[in-house]
Amino acid sequence: MTTAVEQVLRNQQDAWNRHDLEGFMAGYWNSPDLTFFSGAQRTSGWQGAIDRYRKVYQGEGKEMGQLEFSILRIESLSPETAFVRGQWHLKMSDGKTPHGLFTLVFRKFPEGWKIVHDHTSAE
Repeated sequence: MTTAVEQVLRNQQDAWNRHDLEGFMAGYWNSPDLTFFSGAQRTSGWQGAIDRYRKVYQGEGKEMGQLEFSILRIESLSPETAFVRGQWHLKMSDGKTPHGLFTLVFRKFPEGWKIVHDHTSAE
């Protein structure tokens, strides 16, 4: 389980760094019941999450930068669920380095492990 969940995150990191937002979103549950919390905002559903990412990172004058996940702590909650804590770091072309923390809830589906809840903070 731990290796499979970590692989989802590595695949997301690689997709992000190729500027492949759809590939990044493949790690999320494609459902209207997906929840994404960032700051004081709640986004519902896979479509809402990808729309938010497009606005923040692919809108006019925006960039995705280079993503790195670190300090991953993956815990099994059951054979079909996992809880993940970690840090994210972006390296932008202007030298800025946005970063923060995240907690994720994964669920195992027939097609593999998917994020069903994401709570991300930024510093």
